[in-house]
Amino acid sequence: MGEVKQVEISSIKKGNYVIIDGVASVASDIQISRPGKHGHAKIRLTAEGIIDGNKRVVMMPGHDRIEVPIIEKRSAQVLSINGEMANIMDAETFETFDVAIPAELKAECVEGSNVLYWDIIDQRILKQIKSD
Repeated sequence: MGEVKQVEISSIKKGNYVIIDGVASVASDIQISRPGKHGHAKIRLTAEGIIDGNKRVVMMPGHDRIEVPIIEKRSAQVLSINGEMANIMDAETFETFDVAIPAELKAECVEGSNVLYWDIIDQRILKQIKSD
């Protein structure tokens, strides 16, 4: 797994990134129940996977800790395009790898263009095409 850190689930806000079932997700709904006579407040966190878009729900006491991914935002250059995949080279490390081209970036993604990608838990996502 890539870099992660632990935070209390009660500090998570809508739009924050969390890891549920080993998948990086964006918190979309947070419900907090009142503490009972002998218990702690429970938090029901609903999140949507960044890559797959699937909804995941986790329920835990408010003082428990949850993993949060550390997202590296990096620059790269497109070397070649093969169907739905682009072969890109990192601007700093010169490492080359394939990454899927999102549908909304397909028209803009051409060989030689500079792109911004995210490195999250050993997965890479193409996020935007940089304009020169």
